[in-house]
Amino acid sequence: MGRLTTHILDTSHGGPAQSVDVRLFAIGDARELVASATTNEDGRTPRPLLDGELMVTGTYELEFDVGAYFRERGVQLAEPAFLGTVVIRFSVTGGENYHVPLLVSPWSYSTYRGS
Repeated sequence: MGRLTTHILDTSHGGPAQSVDVRLFAIGDARELVASATTNEDGRTPRPLLDGELMVTGTYELEFDVGAYFRERGVQLAEPAFLGTVVIRFSVTGGENYHVPLLVSPWSYSTYRGS
């Protein structure tokens, strides 16, 4: 059975992004919240967002509250922040492992499928 994990790296400060709120939504006929977490000192969620029988084929969105994170770090941001919440939409196959990292600064982000 597969699992879905994530972590956040702050490219402007050169390290993991701690205390970022993360939400996972399943995208179907409706958008349904299926998991939420806050990143730890390694920028990772404390457990997989999906695991075992909950890891089903489908389309999902991850939301990362990066604006609040950068403000907490003392970064001066416009109001509203250019990147207040980063949303990544992706699809998975249930039996595989997926790792969806976020590399972020106050003005840019990137992601990829990890393992």
